[in-house]
Amino acid sequence: MNEAIFKTLILVLLIALGFVLKAKFGAKSKLDGIKEIVLSVALPSTIFIALMKIELDISLLFVPIVALLFNFIMYLVTPLAMASFGIKKDSSTGKTMRILLPSLAPGLSCFPFIIEFLGDESLALAAMADIGNKFFVLIFLYVIAMNMSLKNMGTENGKMKDKILSLLSSLAKEPINLILFAGILLLSFGVSYDTLPNVVQGVFDKTSALMTPLVLIYIGLALKLKESNKRVVVALLLMRAGVSLVLSAIFIALAGITSVNMILLTIVFPLSCVSFWPFAHMSFFAAKEETMEIPKEKRTFNIELAIMVLAISLPFSTTLILTILTAGTYFTDIWRIMFLGMGLLALGIVPMAATRLYFKSTNKMAKNHA
Repeated sequence: MNEAIFKTLILVLLIALGFVLKAKFGAKSKLDGIKEIVLSVALPSTIFIALMKIELDISLLFVPIVALLFNFIMYLVTPLAMASFGIKKDSSTGKTMRILLPSLAPGLSCFPFIIEFLGDESLALAAMADIGNKFFVLIFLYVIAMNMSLKNMGTENGKMKDKILSLLSSLAKEPINLILFAGILLLSFGVSYDTLPNVVQGVFDKTSALMTPLVLIYIGLALKLKESNKRVVVALLLMRAGVSLVLSAIFIALAGITSVNMILLTIVFPLSCVSFWPFAHMSFFAAKEETMEIPKEKRTFNIELAIMVLAISLPFSTTLILTILTAGTYFTDIWRIMFLGMGLLALGIVPMAATRLYFKSTNKMAKNHA
């Protein structure tokens, strides 16, 4: 059996195992516990090992900047793409999507597959890229969500500075960021992973080994097949993936990237599922609007829609990432990446646009006959 297919089969079976065990993990607190172990223990250990095995280079500092630039481009493109769905950017649906779609959550949807298919160095680069993404989702999107909510409520928020400082503090205390800082500091003093005490290596090796199986089982547990019939959400996620692939192809061409691993990393990182943090921001302001007794239909964000996007985005992204990586070098060709992106865009936009046109023409005919 082909090695890539064999590896993919193992990963899929682990996801299936999680799906089978759903009944035993019904409580949300149990799922959150697994996620916390992944994000606070297993993933930081894996990233630390990967980072400590590469040579420190000043060019690494440009990686989070590139990721941040991608976030901003997606933020600017999202309202334009939504216009083809007939979604107004100032509607609650439009505001919700403008906050959610540009965000990335690579920890659960991307990192496990990067380490399995692309190795330690690629994972270290992905972790560096996530620094830029975290700044975007924690700080920039909070400010945007706050401005949207304040405009809708017609009030001022005197605690904005405190909230931003609190977010910066949480960013600094996050285990992944702490481990990245520690790893870069050790590397700058010439310390590598092999020079660490054996007991330290042993702890990191054992906790790192938890990551892939735990993440894949978590994906299976969080999988909600009953949500898959939500056409608008799936169409928007197809559009998001299509735009990401087109942007990746353009960047690969402009940067002259030729390494197979770098090309695949550039493709799959932006395909990560949407982040929970923008949802947390929206929920915060939705709670304030609820205390002000603002009618649900007049609130800034559509929280139910946001939950649905989160539920569908994780299995959607992992399926797409796993498919691309399983294909080996097939998607390392610029034109294949571009065609895949355009294909996903068409799959997302064309059926919804056709449906809109059909209903418009039907309504027009009905009015003419009336």
